Amino acid sequence: MRFFPHTDDDIRYMLDVVGLPSLEKLFDSLPKEVVMSEDYDLPEAMSEKEVRDFFDALGKKNRRLTCFAGAGCYDHYSPAVINSIVSRSEFLTSYTPYQAEISQGTLQYIFEYQSMISALTGMEVSNASMYDGATATAEAVMMAVAAAKKRRRVLISSTVNPAVAEVVKTYARHQDIRIDFIKADDGVTSHDDLKRMLNEGDVAGVVVSQPNFYGIVENFDGVADECHDAKSLLIMNCVASTLGALKSPAEWGADIAVGDGQSLGVPMSFGGPFVGFLATRKSLIRKMPGRIVGATRDADGKRAFVLTLQAREQHIRREKATSNICSNQSLMALYVTIYLSLMGPEGLREVNDISAANAHLLAQKLTATGKASLLFPDKPFLNEFALRLNFDADSLLSRAADEGILAGVKLDDNTLLVAATEMQNDADIDKYIEIVNNL
Repeated sequence: MRFFPHTDDDIRYMLDVVGLPSLEKLFDSLPKEVVMSEDYDLPEAMSEKEVRDFFDALGKKNRRLTCFAGAGCYDHYSPAVINSIVSRSEFLTSYTPYQAEISQGTLQYIFEYQSMISALTGMEVSNASMYDGATATAEAVMMAVAAAKKRRRVLISSTVNPAVAEVVKTYARHQDIRIDFIKADDGVTSHDDLKRMLNEGDVAGVVVSQPNFYGIVENFDGVADECHDAKSLLIMNCVASTLGALKSPAEWGADIAVGDGQSLGVPMSFGGPFVGFLATRKSLIRKMPGRIVGATRDADGKRAFVLTLQAREQHIRREKATSNICSNQSLMALYVTIYLSLMGPEGLREVNDISAANAHLLAQKLTATGKASLLFPDKPFLNEFALRLNFDADSLLSRAADEGILAGVKLDDNTLLVAATEMQNDADIDKYIEIVNNL
């Protein structure tokens, strides 16, 4: 292979050093059935047009369904202008933001992103984005433990998205962090169980969700005080777009706000990329992972942006760092920054109003069929709800998919998690109801 820099002599020398007669011997530990023993079945070279035609044909095999699924990934409208702005050269650059003199565009949009996330969450500071909401939550857990010093126990509500909880458990496994789960009571966090576990002591932090996994808007009055009385931090995982309508984490008294920004217009794109956010109080800024951009003045007195307030552990004492894998590809931070600047508070509120209206209309019509009921009928929800079916959930998912609708996310044999946004219309809702009636 002409692309490999090593000569035959180089390869022979390296094999002699490790004591192997051939490259094939490097892979002796692999099962024979996974080792390819024939030539790759690669097509002949194509022209540019042929390549485009090939991938267009592949793309047409994808089925685009009207999406009533959520569970952490939501179908929101992306203004067309975003793709034009996001590719402008002053933003889309290969330069690292550590080189401030040639990265002002990147540094400026990161600064604006931080400002907008702080405004949404009500928190004092934000970092410069993270991989996704799940890893952001795991980083917040490690922040709480780092701030608590000797306490290594973190409580997670059972109403937190199970996928998020699994990621936190993975991070905690080799960090000597104990994870315990607070019981759920009728779809919401049990305050009695939380109090009991806090009273047991050794709790560094508590993780709750708003809205929770079932789409319920929980009441967290007094929870922050209970956590703080136990010398624990309150971590709130949120769906970013809902912060345009719901009480902010700061108003609930949370110490750290985390979640996913995908709902801020980022296309679902068959599963990614996402963008996590993390915001907190000033007193915890030195425990916060990732980058922070600050505004300053250059030698000529002009406004400029630089990386600032990074803990030295992130670069020097790495074993003491909160994390060394903590920054999202900031292209997605740029994406949500443009979305938020275009929508503004009024636009974001309107998105939530339409989403809530669609979800409540769908829930009302579904229950009116007599074939389904709300799993938690007395609990408030914004745009997502758990639906108990009088028949097998797979039959609805299959029939709906045939009719061009993704009907929800299966929770068990007879339960679906259903979401609605501004992307569905009355005709879509009526079609959903017709499918249910015909089962």
